[in-house]
Amino acid sequence: MRISVRAQYALLAVFELASNVSGQPVKIAEISRRQRIPQKFLELILASLRQAGFVASRRGAEGGYLLAQPAETLTVGEVLRALDAEKRAGSRRQSDDENPLSDLWRRTDAAVSAVLDKATFAELVRAWNDKQSRIEPNWDI
Repeated sequence: MRISVRAQYALLAVFELASNVSGQPVKIAEISRRQRIPQKFLELILASLRQAGFVASRRGAEGGYLLAQPAETLTVGEVLRALDAEKRAGSRRQSDDENPLSDLWRRTDAAVSAVLDKATFAELVRAWNDKQSRIEPNWDI
């Protein structure tokens, strides 16, 4: 499966907004810094995400971006499909009817879609936070 850099950055941006527990809008510069996304590129990505209805923006000094829907209901699959991510693995195939592997590619696409459609951003945030809390610092010198 191939996912464009744009789609990867979009997923990171949505993840960052899903991680926001304050409920306050998050500034583009903050998302850019925390997720290491070029700010100009992030501006275009957030505009696409806003147009797709995944994020909302607020203007002004206290403005920024928020998720437009709960992280518990927003899935990775939804975001990828909305962004029209680069063609998935099945896109490399020839005509579906003339390829001996076409059934395999269809099943593969369906399996990948099923995983992505079950993965919510709330689950990703919980898993990441759990992983980060298990990391023990090594104080050996």
